Amino acid sequence: MAFTPPGDLSLLQILVLLLPLYIYLSYLRSRYSKTNPSLPTEWPMVGMLPSLAANLHQLFDYVTALLAASGNSFVARGPPMSGQRFFLTCDPENVRHIFISNFNNYPKGEEFASFFDVMGDSFFNADGESWRRQRARVQHLMSNPRLLSFMAACCHAKVKEGLLPILAHVARAGERVDLQGIFTRFAFDMTAMPVFGVDTCRLSFDMPPVHVATAMDAVMEVGFFRHCVPVSCWKLMRWLGIGPERKLAAAQRVLRRFVDEMIEKRRAAASADTGDCAAAPFIVSSYIDDPEYVDEEGNPKDFMYATLINYMFAGRDTVGTTLAWLFYNLTKHPRVAAKIRDELSPIASLKANANDMVVFGPEETKPLVYLQAALFESMRLYPPGPIERKATLADDVLPSGHTVRAGDNILIPLYAMGRTASVWGEDCGVYRPERWVTEDGKLRHVPAHRFMPFNAGPRSCLGKDISVVQMKSVAAAVAWNFDFEVVEGHVVEPKLSVVLQMKKGLVVKVKKRDTIVPTKQ
Repeated sequence: MAFTPPGDLSLLQILVLLLPLYIYLSYLRSRYSKTNPSLPTEWPMVGMLPSLAANLHQLFDYVTALLAASGNSFVARGPPMSGQRFFLTCDPENVRHIFISNFNNYPKGEEFASFFDVMGDSFFNADGESWRRQRARVQHLMSNPRLLSFMAACCHAKVKEGLLPILAHVARAGERVDLQGIFTRFAFDMTAMPVFGVDTCRLSFDMPPVHVATAMDAVMEVGFFRHCVPVSCWKLMRWLGIGPERKLAAAQRVLRRFVDEMIEKRRAAASADTGDCAAAPFIVSSYIDDPEYVDEEGNPKDFMYATLINYMFAGRDTVGTTLAWLFYNLTKHPRVAAKIRDELSPIASLKANANDMVVFGPEETKPLVYLQAALFESMRLYPPGPIERKATLADDVLPSGHTVRAGDNILIPLYAMGRTASVWGEDCGVYRPERWVTEDGKLRHVPAHRFMPFNAGPRSCLGKDISVVQMKSVAAAVAWNFDFEVVEGHVVEPKLSVVLQMKKGLVVKVKKRDTIVPTKQ
């Protein structure tokens, strides 16, 4: 059964969270002033929660509008008795201060870690020395040339033998397909291979159930839910075993079983691996004999489960979500798709067989400027992680002049950052890849504190370069070989989750392009 997001909770659960009268009053207020929203009203007993609850159906756009109306920063308070105080900002100078200049004052914090307890003490949640030590280990693993070579080979094979044939089959059959689901399956397989050395084959013609991916989605949706309600509320629901917390407990069991299965397969295959598989330093191999991660009998400790699950989230969510939004934008802007194909044409013309679908290698797509501009422009408007959260250790004054107090929660809505007129211009809501291209045809550099899909400062994404190269290769092959049309009446809107997936997927019709590629001379 699919996880039910906060906006679709049962009446009993809503009563647990908020007082319906205040929700209704706030809803009327927000409807009346929706074209020029003011800061949320602080109602008795429930603070600002009703205003946010009344706008759950458009929460990301609502917060974007609030920030625009308040000079890119404002303070939000929860119920008076909760003591919750949040500082929201999309001001790039504040972001630079928080993530770079005064990094040590803004850890993720214990409350953040409690929201994603399935990640345990792994590098996603960790702070301080534990985080530094784990990050150094991840950096060492992710910079291994043999692993990078293995990942490139896996990506090429999965595109050529899996992704393109499946899309071609859908096109021939005249069927509809959820493109987001396809890309998520692809990204899941592409993450599991370097992590465990196992092809999970979630992307295949029979489209097997993806219980693990469903569990991963539930973790991120419940993580978002926990952000939206008082800590005491979700902890009570966890204790009672009801609502989203019940689904989360089930999801955690699924994820642990998956890790057990993958470790068992890796161990069973280790002695039989030859060639590339034997040479590839799979990520799990770095942990499988470490007493910090396994007990004396070789069984995984909680730290092992959390760490490997962390890798799966890091790899799957960025690639799968970003590719889905990219092709959504290309369906809405065929001019951009045509320019991408113009850029690919000189490479495609060198491919030998005009009857085969064209696959592009990373060395071929790496220098392509417009393709990367289209990708980054999509990530600007639809960042895979729409929000970042930080804790505050000591009182501080931000570049905007705002004062934050020790214990304050800092929220940086990346979705709003990409739609800030003072940074991106008055056309900030328009998908226009040209903004990323300089007059001399080079990719425009935008500092990370202005463009944050890969985070900024000491916690910047270690897999950025790998994922960009991978996504460009995949996007090039799919865009060159196929056209897509969103099914009439299908509504595309963000899901309420820590990962900006589409609530109902991206249901499209697929058409194989009739490309005429000259044979190599």
